Amino acid sequence: MNEIKIYDTTLRDGAQGYKISFSVEDKLLIAQKLDEFGVDYIEVGYPISNPKELEVFRELKKLKFKNSKIVAFGSTKRANTLVEDDNGLKTLIDAETEYVAIYGKSWDFHVTNIINTTLEENINMIKLSIEYLIKNNKKVIFDAEHFFDGYKSNKEYAIKVIKEAYEAGAYSICLCDTNGGTYVDEIYQITKEIYDILGNNNVELGIHCHNDSGLAVINSLKAVEVGCNQIQGTINGTGERCGNTNLSTVIPLLELKLDKRCLKIEQNLKYLKQTVEYISDISNLYNNDRMPYVGDNAFLHKGGTHIDGVRKNSKSFEHIQPELVGNERKTVISEQTGIAGIIEQIQKIEPSLTKSDEKVKNILHKLKILEYEGYQFESAQGSFELIVLKELEKYKSLFEIEDIKITINTPFDEEGSVTAVIKINYEGRRILTVGEGVGPVNALDTALRKALEDVFPELKKVQLIDYKVRVLEEKSGTEKLVRVLITSTDGEKTWTTVGVSANIVEASWKALIDSIEYKLLLDEENDKWMRQKN
Repeated sequence: MNEIKIYDTTLRDGAQGYKISFSVEDKLLIAQKLDEFGVDYIEVGYPISNPKELEVFRELKKLKFKNSKIVAFGSTKRANTLVEDDNGLKTLIDAETEYVAIYGKSWDFHVTNIINTTLEENINMIKLSIEYLIKNNKKVIFDAEHFFDGYKSNKEYAIKVIKEAYEAGAYSICLCDTNGGTYVDEIYQITKEIYDILGNNNVELGIHCHNDSGLAVINSLKAVEVGCNQIQGTINGTGERCGNTNLSTVIPLLELKLDKRCLKIEQNLKYLKQTVEYISDISNLYNNDRMPYVGDNAFLHKGGTHIDGVRKNSKSFEHIQPELVGNERKTVISEQTGIAGIIEQIQKIEPSLTKSDEKVKNILHKLKILEYEGYQFESAQGSFELIVLKELEKYKSLFEIEDIKITINTPFDEEGSVTAVIKINYEGRRILTVGEGVGPVNALDTALRKALEDVFPELKKVQLIDYKVRVLEEKSGTEKLVRVLITSTDGEKTWTTVGVSANIVEASWKALIDSIEYKLLLDEENDKWMRQKN
């Protein structure tokens, strides 16, 4: 009972999540990644639903899977029809997978009110469908849809559905909390009773939970506690409504907390975060930074005492070592960081400094003043490094802005509604340039580049790839402070800078200047490294 099978339904149930749409190629790539990671089952899709799904199964036949069993998904036959005439079952057979999963109703309400048949006919549909698929050399996983609601509505009937599926020859029976509304105690008690009925009969007992009450993970683990040896879920917890059991959380809990073994996965646990991010990218989803184990913030420390603690001993504020799941420890700079946390960042720039150094105290004081004014450096490492270098007198601005004028033209047009005039001083020489853009920031960026690219041609590689604005402070309306974050890249490195002002153009300008200066700093540091190397 220590071995738990992981049944991944990211490509089927997960694909029913809002804004998720997999292409054929997407499904093939994700299936291969899941196999590489080591999940036991990959439920790929519903072959009868559309031609794209049929193509997926055709392409899957060309691939070799070393860890995972590919599963085709469908339903029992329709009411009052012959199994041989049911197109859904025929399509499952044509998918040519060793394993198939079919769902059947276990809630009497659904039988009589949703699919509009009799309780007896529903049992007949389940029994005949399983027998027919087995006759066609399939191993059948039976999903007892709405099982927990069905048990609470009509216990005897729900249990009868389970028994009939077992007696018909189902390889695995999965108890489904389809509406996601069952509480932990109910999951525990009901699953225990079903295990007492089936657990000694050499059948794989699964649990399939939805997260509508925020309990999918704990409900799945409670079911395992009383006998289930298969957990169904999705990477990132994607799926209908609030999603499914999040396997990204369940797997490390099983392996690291509950002494349960996911045999094919455990040697690959260190690739969990990488796997999650790969699937997120293909799914076109943003990663949840606060997701347990694999989120970017899962081992991120901001408070000074926390940073000091993990530097001395990681277990002081971390429940596991980040590396076990492929994550890493991070610290961020803020007014709460304190000297213990900031010294680590400063020493990356100037290794000789210690936390008792007066320069370190001055830098911390400077940061606290700026954060009081509305700055944040957690996501603006570029601006932070510039501040440190300037306070240490290790970097001086290479140019000076003397004057800026911005004109907004009406009516607006898409090519150039704003004109920016910039006057800069470079080594005693004044340079005046004009730039047009669709907005003030675009126009400023264009004018600044014109002024500097002849002197610093490396700036031609820089692109602004993200621009975020947040309104701060308690003043009313347009008097509020704004914080602007600009993310830039030169194709090799990416950095973020910050600016704050009551004037959104000025805030943007400050962040933009930092971005340009940081690029020049990177190139200057690279030149020093190359000179030392040669």
